[in-house]
Amino acid sequence: MKQAFIFLATGFEEIEALGTADILRRGGVRVSTISINGETRVMGAHNIPVIADYLFEEADFSAADALILPGGIPGSNHLNTCTRLKELILEKHKENIILGAICAGPMVLGGLGLLKGRKATCFPNFEPTMIGAIPTDNGVEQDGNIITCQGPGFVFEFGLSLLKVLRDDEIAGEVADALLVRN
Repeated sequence: MKQAFIFLATGFEEIEALGTADILRRGGVRVSTISINGETRVMGAHNIPVIADYLFEEADFSAADALILPGGIPGSNHLNTCTRLKELILEKHKENIILGAICAGPMVLGGLGLLKGRKATCFPNFEPTMIGAIPTDNGVEQDGNIITCQGPGFVFEFGLSLLKVLRDDEIAGEVADALLVRN
């Protein structure tokens, strides 16, 4: 079974993290939520508390097939200042696993130089944080192993894009049909 990790920090965008987790789990991907805050209870940007599956320091990332960064402010800023997370992303990028980032989350990948010369999208006005990227206006953009997304309105498309890569088109189509997502 494929394994995805979604990273949570105080002020994360709830619909982006939980919607993505829901879609992936419906498609048979094992999803673990990871708190970078030092406690499992993480407060979202809209004051919805979420209990993460693991603390960062407790998680085993050896079997990771995807690392996913939700947006939200200040959540994305917290992710962007987490040295351990950025080291993990660089390590796993060398293994060519899937890196997903939505809304303001692509700032982390941009700051690490992983978007240089790649098409990418993000929440409007955050384009300068995608250092070296070729910004697009697409709701979801995939370039190689990196999938980026503009924001919460595209969470279904983002989750299904991740599911296509982690599983296949047929499973993603079945999940889309079950969710009444129209293409």
